[in-house]
Amino acid sequence: MSESNYQKCMTPSSEEIKHICTNFHNAIEFIGKRWMGSVIFSLLEGPKRYHEIVTSIPGISDRLLTERLRDLENEGLIVKRVISTSPKKVEYELTPAGKDLEEVIHVLLNWIKKRGISR
Repeated sequence: MSESNYQKCMTPSSEEIKHICTNFHNAIEFIGKRWMGSVIFSLLEGPKRYHEIVTSIPGISDRLLTERLRDLENEGLIVKRVISTSPKKVEYELTPAGKDLEEVIHVLLNWIKKRGISR
């Protein structure tokens, strides 16, 4: 294969770049929703019940936590497990796709520490 043909095969088309950019933008917007990172971070420790999540994230409202859990469930990043006891218990757990975000979160945390970013 000639060098120019190799370059054509290895260089993404403008349509592919547009698709990648759109997916990247959508992923950043999703993860960047208010409290989303904190909810995911909380669940990295393992399955938790609602009250465990809400107490691990100071300042999050019940409405926003419920919304974020629903968003994560709809994206297939967490599973909601209803445990048939009396009273009924509900647990939330990251799926394998949700656990894939652990590396991203740790890279971001390291970046924050390195830069000395704090509020």
